[in-house]
Amino acid sequence: MRPRSLLFTIFGEYVRHYGNDIWIGSLTQLLGAFGIREAAVRVAVSRMQRQGWIVGEKHGNRSFYALTPKGRKRLDEAAARIYKFGAHRWDGRWYMVQFSIPESERERRDELRKELQFLGFGMLTNGLWLSPNPILSLVHDYVEEHGLKPYVEFFVAEHRGYADDRELVRRCWNLEEIEAAYRRFIERFRPELDRLEGRDPKWVPNDEEAFVLKTILVHEYRKFLFIDPDLPAELLPDVWAGDEADALFERLYQALHPASLRHFERVYEGSAAQVKR
Repeated sequence: MRPRSLLFTIFGEYVRHYGNDIWIGSLTQLLGAFGIREAAVRVAVSRMQRQGWIVGEKHGNRSFYALTPKGRKRLDEAAARIYKFGAHRWDGRWYMVQFSIPESERERRDELRKELQFLGFGMLTNGLWLSPNPILSLVHDYVEEHGLKPYVEFFVAEHRGYADDRELVRRCWNLEEIEAAYRRFIERFRPELDRLEGRDPKWVPNDEEAFVLKTILVHEYRKFLFIDPDLPAELLPDVWAGDEADALFERLYQALHPASLRHFERVYEGSAAQVKR
């Protein structure tokens, strides 16, 4: 696992619930459990600072790092999708983003495409992206923040074309590829759940082992944010591996959660404790 990506998982899963900041010494100890060296942690922290996800602050001779508003917003959005289990009902409407950004603004155009993909939009044509989920407000916020209003329009529509809605989905997303990724996730973590539940035989991890495994679990599950558009049940195949993966994630997460938190709390130190001294 790359240090920067793992830091996002640590901040999203733990730090944002514990005062929003953490001492660099705690970070290096936590990531050390994954075999990541202190120098690599500091490089990743510096990169996240430059990109505006976290901000540093000194208390005495100690450095603490907190999520910026931008960082908290992105991790809050991710959490809302990670911990929402089961497909939702669809209102039959498509939420569409149309944009035409000139070649001179190619970098900003590419960043908008990445944002749309992260939010779960699929590309119907080069400048027309759609989602069955009512999340245009998230795109609107991004467009406003990045000064793209002259180039972007929003639409809410019902499909009245020749293909059915599931065919439209197949044009916009590679469901076979997503399904295969879910199968790999299940193959990776099903044995861990079996061990915990006593079928292999029963395994009782210590607190650090639980912390490492739960963090890896969340880290791997978080990757589906970038490939799974969170489609409602009406648009999915009748048998969908994502449902099995969701149930596996929830059971294993809950089994590891108490011991994992104990380890984090033993290692964690935030700036509030430093100020009290």
